[in-house]
Amino acid sequence: MNTIYPANFEEKTGFVRIRRMLLDFCYSALGEKEVHRIHFQTDKDKVQLLLNEAEEFRQILLSGEHFPGANYFDPAEVFAHLRPADTYVEPETLLDLKKSLETILNIISFLGMRREEGVLKYPCLSRHIEGLFIDHSLPGMIDALVDEYAEVRSSASTVLAEIRREKSVLATKALHRINQIMGEGKAEGWIKKDVELALRNGRQVIPVAVAYKRKIRGFVHDHSATGQTAFLEPEEIFELNNRIRDLEVEERQEIIRLLKAFANELRPLIPDLQKGYDMLGHMDAIRAKAKLALEMDAMKPRLMDVAQLKWVNARHPLLYLSYKKQKKHVEPLTIELNRDQRILVISGPNAGGKSVCLKTCGLVQYMIQCGLPVPMDNYSEAGIFHRLFIDIGDEQSLENDLSTYSSHLLNMKHLLECSDERTLFLIDEFGTGTEPRIGGAIAEAILERLHEKAAMGVVTTHYANLKLMAGKHDGIMNGSMLFDSKNMKPLYRLKTGSPGSSFAFEIGRTIGLPADILERAGSLSGEQELDFDIQLQDLEVKKTELEFKEKQLRQGDAFLSEMIDKYEKLRDELQDRKNEILIEARREAKEILAGVNKIIEKTIRDIKESHADREKTREARKELDAFIERQSDALEKTPVPRKLKKKQKQRKVAQEQVETESGPIGVGDTVKVKNQETPGEVVDISGNKALVVFGNIQLRIALGELIKLKRSSVRQVRAGSSGGGMTFDINARAAAFKPDLDVRSARVDEALQKLQAHIDDAYVLGMPQIRVLHGKGDGILRPAIRNFLKDIPHVSRFRDEHPDRGGAGITVIDFGK
Repeated sequence: MNTIYPANFEEKTGFVRIRRMLLDFCYSALGEKEVHRIHFQTDKDKVQLLLNEAEEFRQILLSGEHFPGANYFDPAEVFAHLRPADTYVEPETLLDLKKSLETILNIISFLGMRREEGVLKYPCLSRHIEGLFIDHSLPGMIDALVDEYAEVRSSASTVLAEIRREKSVLATKALHRINQIMGEGKAEGWIKKDVELALRNGRQVIPVAVAYKRKIRGFVHDHSATGQTAFLEPEEIFELNNRIRDLEVEERQEIIRLLKAFANELRPLIPDLQKGYDMLGHMDAIRAKAKLALEMDAMKPRLMDVAQLKWVNARHPLLYLSYKKQKKHVEPLTIELNRDQRILVISGPNAGGKSVCLKTCGLVQYMIQCGLPVPMDNYSEAGIFHRLFIDIGDEQSLENDLSTYSSHLLNMKHLLECSDERTLFLIDEFGTGTEPRIGGAIAEAILERLHEKAAMGVVTTHYANLKLMAGKHDGIMNGSMLFDSKNMKPLYRLKTGSPGSSFAFEIGRTIGLPADILERAGSLSGEQELDFDIQLQDLEVKKTELEFKEKQLRQGDAFLSEMIDKYEKLRDELQDRKNEILIEARREAKEILAGVNKIIEKTIRDIKESHADREKTREARKELDAFIERQSDALEKTPVPRKLKKKQKQRKVAQEQVETESGPIGVGDTVKVKNQETPGEVVDISGNKALVVFGNIQLRIALGELIKLKRSSVRQVRAGSSGGGMTFDINARAAAFKPDLDVRSARVDEALQKLQAHIDDAYVLGMPQIRVLHGKGDGILRPAIRNFLKDIPHVSRFRDEHPDRGGAGITVIDFGK
């Protein structure tokens, strides 16, 4: 039974283009063979291994480590030629073999030598070198036989060396003599002064005018096109050249003998060598996967051995690469299918991205199960399906006499027969191609059966009966492609939970379709159909508003919690400081009392000793009064902190200006909390509690804790203290907030202070993520920031940025929800 349907699944999803790009990244035919073998896998462990291999090679490329990447030679034809006895290969092939063997040995060394704490750094890639036995002496043996110009070395044998020595001597002698004869001919006028030696039939000849060819004894090998020149080889040179030809034959025979001898040594090693070249092909193909992953910013998702999708920010690989070149943005897809929510019914306007969403699911899942990294966040979760089914596009067949709808029904028949809980089906424009009511009914019945079989899938439709299935069946959910109804353009963003409107009438008005046509179309479509579409749009608007208010409420609640935490912390600090001041005051008081006691005792002693002499008594009293005055002056001169003075002044002014008012508190009254100065307005009273608005913050407070204020005095205080109080405008802060914080030029203490404030704002505003640019530099800021982040409770995790976007010079901070 086919696990992939239809047979042209790769063409329909665009995987053929992915495979073509992989082939372009390969260095050799070895890698291309492996790329052609890539296929859909259903074994989770096998898929995990393939993904790990690609990820490890991606890390090698990112790190800049030099992985051997030259001389990927395919020896298949060479080994096939060498297997029979008494065969050999030419020196050029041996040179290719030598270079590729060096590459294999270098790869084995690269993977075997790289370890972290005694463990292989790239364990999955290293599996390919396990059990390999490549004779390290082979490259040296080939080098001893063949030089870098693919010539057999003279040193390969004494016979070959002697043949070449004699050949060289004769060639030199022949060249010297023929130049001598040509010089004599030029002197006699038989040969033109500007003529040089020529080559005919592999022999050097002298161009001689036909009239003088008998002046030189020799053999004519050729004539010029005009017949005026004869190409003559002198007789004495002829004999030398014949001997050189004999030596060349002997040289070739000796070379063949040497090549056969080496082939005899190489032949038994071919099985082991073949394993080495298989490894070379695997590395070439894995490198191609890693290069493609870097090109499309692809990651390895978390793999689960269950049928599910939990993708975060997935992008269509081909669309992403195309838009990347054009510097355009691709709207990412976040989607989740699991055992509780198995089928997603997507609706929305035409050209809104429904089909792209469907193709993204098909192509990305197929790539994952082929062991390829995919463009999505690396904490996404991907499941394993045993069957993939897609029905998209026109399958009309003239040869089989099938209409488009008939071919769709045949596809549905196959799906119903083969689907199970490990099936992922993708159906575009479900139910179209025939009369709408009947097509919709058949589509609904098919979807019910697929739901019963626990299959997972995504379908796109415009039919209302399919949209309503989500309310009838657990496990079926609606999704919509969002549409900007104000600017009348699609947003290409999937939102699950509610169906989408087709916006047909709105689009018609935008493009200028006559109003009477649209009005007539509305009456023909029926009020019920039109009302349903309008209700969908209204529902979407209300849901968006509710989500916005809910977000504001969460932000306000988070801000309030933060303020409470800061207040409690400040209160504890003040209490500690108060205790310290009291202890210090008691100590100083004891010292003062001790001094006073000494003065008093001395005064009494002096009076007693002077027997109550009036003058002595007066002097003792003056001395005591002077001591008391000195202590009073010291207290008055103790400086009061500027902030405390300002707060005392503000408190005094507020107490003087704000007047309270008796009577019951009602909605609209201005109040303040006991022992607090900030005024607020009562907007609701429920039981013994009032809802009070302080700026942008709403608090529910017991009526007994509130004090009613006169409005006139409150207005005066606000006018006099504008800008002096604490205000918090969430909208203003959200608009001004930037997720990136640059602390590269700051000291550690300054950087941490800025970071704390930035984290506070981000958390209050509900930001999921921020980035801190600290640079690499001397490496001081990065560890300080990392240690600081460990103690912040609402930071869920932090990590280095992607190497292409700053790497270790940027820390990405995620907040938990």
